[in-house]
Amino acid sequence: MVAILSTFRELDRLRQISVVLTRHGFGEIARRLALGKKPKDGDAKADGKSSAPPPDGGEDELLVEVDPAEVNSPMAERVRLVAMDLGPSFVKLGQIASTRSDVLPLDWIRELKKLQDSVSPLPYEEIKAAVETSLGVELTQIYDSFDPEPLAAASIGQVHRAVLKHEDGPKGVVVKVQRPGIRPTVARDLELLHHLAKLLERTIPESRMYSPSGLVEQFDRAITNELDFTLEGENATRFRQNFEGRSEVRFPRVYKEASSKQVLTLEFLPGKKVYDAISKDGHSGERIARTAVGVVIKMIFEDGFFHADPHPGNILISGTPEAPVIGMVDLGMVGRLSPEMRDRCIDLMVAAGRNDHLGVADALYQIGTPTKKVDMRAYRAHVSLLAEKYLNRPLKEIDLAGMIGDLVQGAQKFGIEVPSDFLLVGKALMTIEGVGKEIFPDLDVYGESKPFFINLLKKRYSPERIGNDLLRGIGQVSSSAYDLPQLAREVLEDLRLGRLTITTSETALPAAHDRLGRRVFSGFVVASFTLGGAWLLGQGKETWGAILLAVGVVVLLGHVLSDLVRRWK
Repeated sequence: MVAILSTFRELDRLRQISVVLTRHGFGEIARRLALGKKPKDGDAKADGKSSAPPPDGGEDELLVEVDPAEVNSPMAERVRLVAMDLGPSFVKLGQIASTRSDVLPLDWIRELKKLQDSVSPLPYEEIKAAVETSLGVELTQIYDSFDPEPLAAASIGQVHRAVLKHEDGPKGVVVKVQRPGIRPTVARDLELLHHLAKLLERTIPESRMYSPSGLVEQFDRAITNELDFTLEGENATRFRQNFEGRSEVRFPRVYKEASSKQVLTLEFLPGKKVYDAISKDGHSGERIARTAVGVVIKMIFEDGFFHADPHPGNILISGTPEAPVIGMVDLGMVGRLSPEMRDRCIDLMVAAGRNDHLGVADALYQIGTPTKKVDMRAYRAHVSLLAEKYLNRPLKEIDLAGMIGDLVQGAQKFGIEVPSDFLLVGKALMTIEGVGKEIFPDLDVYGESKPFFINLLKKRYSPERIGNDLLRGIGQVSSSAYDLPQLAREVLEDLRLGRLTITTSETALPAAHDRLGRRVFSGFVVASFTLGGAWLLGQGKETWGAILLAVGVVVLLGHVLSDLVRRWK
């Protein structure tokens, strides 16, 4: 019964998706995906009405009003409106898609970024009930006060100001509350999205260039992590540790006694939005831009743990104009780079600084994973052509984020799969560079990051690092040398006792054996009926002889037809 009800809910959601797609001018896609009934002649009216299945599951088709002006609007804008109509899961998917500069055009990225502030807030009563249910106590037992008006509303959670009861005295905090009922909604939508992505790639081949399945996989990982607020709390704690003693940046403290998987209570960071701090408080755009770039570069290339979405809404400015302090919030989306990946990224940046096109190509090849045989000559020529667009100019004019985006797209054309965390590096750099150049047009991102790269290269080739690497290598060789005699002895012992076997795998061999066996069997059967029928004809028993010959012919035709069917499949 549960399975039947779940199926009906999925069908109802599919009908809703079909209606929304049709309303925003994507009726043809809904029909090609078989989400609705195939329209009859005359269903598509000239007055702007289009047919789509009714959301209530009725048999009669529903006429969905389609605004002609909207149909003629840019596709990216209509996709954003579809996401807004379909709810929080699809809004979050659109936000994740806005980070895929390697897949989507720039105008789509700009449009989908508008989804950051597109979710309507929930009533205070629902938020209060969600907090009390998750923490297991009444709101007044944890907080001295709780502001009913939200600071912000997002697709997953909603943020409110509050005053926390604390052993050291009341603390001003912000409380991030997960939307009630979001988990089952997301789980249902994730299952549908995986299905729709595969269906989209199968029925609309031109969509494969946007990698729907890969986008849904990334969305699945991201939203699953964001549904557990304890992970965001751990991220905040790690950032505080990485920047301990650095006065130019702050991260909120986590109050674990008032936090859970659905509720996160964080220290309130005072400050204003970037543009307000510059226009109202007299902060220097140059100083803020350079400080922010330094913070992000340290996160990425020194710590290997970085804020993947440093847009203006997640940055607060406090302190004095002479010594601004950058506060970073909304730490749910982070990127991670292993030490090896950090080294490859630094190689890429250093090669770009030296105008070394081949070095750029080789570093990007090391960062990615080839999914097929790569024509290195053509790949390097293509990367060199792309690099010329960015590198043959003064350092301050190098568009670092744009270069990374174009290089990633170029690598993917040659079957080199680039890790998603490296794409987040490009996204973070693109975001901070865009904001920085808005408040300080002469910002030189590459120039600001160059000292970090030089310092990290010095550390990489320092005697201490080389000594550690050498000792590690000697340890591995020593371990192998210790294990080798024992392994060789075991192999020789198996050979002496006749227990050594060698197994090879040939994927086409079982099919060939099966085909040969069927042919031999059919050959024997047909030969038997043919010889038997011929002998009976020779004995004057024409009827029985003809029957046996006919049976032999039927068996032969059946074998030929079945063989053709198997080959076709």
